[in-house]
Amino acid sequence: MSMQDERRRFFKRYKDDVKRSGKPFYPYAMFHDTMMSFVVVAVIIVLAVIWKYTVPGDHTSTAPGWLGSLYTSPADPGTTNFVPRPDWYFYFLFYLLRIFKWPESVILGTVGIPTLCLILLIGLPFYDKRLERNPLRRPVAMVALVLVAISMGVLTYKGAAAKEALASEVVGAVPTWVKQNNLPPEAIPGAKLFAASGCTTCHVYLGVGSSNLGAPDLSAIGSKNLGVDYQIRHLKCPSCVNAGSPMPSFASLGDEELRQLAIFLEASKGPQ
Repeated sequence: MSMQDERRRFFKRYKDDVKRSGKPFYPYAMFHDTMMSFVVVAVIIVLAVIWKYTVPGDHTSTAPGWLGSLYTSPADPGTTNFVPRPDWYFYFLFYLLRIFKWPESVILGTVGIPTLCLILLIGLPFYDKRLERNPLRRPVAMVALVLVAISMGVLTYKGAAAKEALASEVVGAVPTWVKQNNLPPEAIPGAKLFAASGCTTCHVYLGVGSSNLGAPDLSAIGSKNLGVDYQIRHLKCPSCVNAGSPMPSFASLGDEELRQLAIFLEASKGPQ
């Protein structure tokens, strides 16, 4: 019996079973799924309305309502004691990002690998047309399943157990910065602050970090001779110095730390 004949036999048996004791997928199952989707969306909308309109005060209020407050304290971009972490179901991607931490490979770890796995999963019904469904007779599929499960489990565990060391990893590059850029001793505190404050989230410095929102490479920013006072004013209010700048204010660091950062930036003349 050919593969085509066997498929026809299975399909006929399915139709006979449906006619005798079941209901076809269309329209019954589709209708049930559609109605359940409407129920889920309706519940989300109701919860959102309750959350929005049970908060006392205006739309900027931080007072709690039935489901919590609309807003909390503004985020402080200058904090040095907080490292953001994703929700638990993104821990695997969080740890992938730690593995592919170089700017050139970030896209591979965050988009390339997950997208490839998703495409393989979506295409499964099209390239796996075997009628055999006994797990013991499908070694390739079962090995792939076990490897994926182990990989996801290990990456999720590693992401959950990872120390808050992203900033410290950058701080570890400071001695290299000092050597390559020939930084003077008075610039070293600013270099450590630059690394610990998360500046490399948007800027690249001697190959460390990533460029976001058009943020420039600061490895040789000092060669422009902008001056320490200019750097301080820019750090306090970036959009006041460069109109339209998306960079947040780092005024919360305080005058002393802002001066340290400014001295470091002015001392960064590029690799000597």
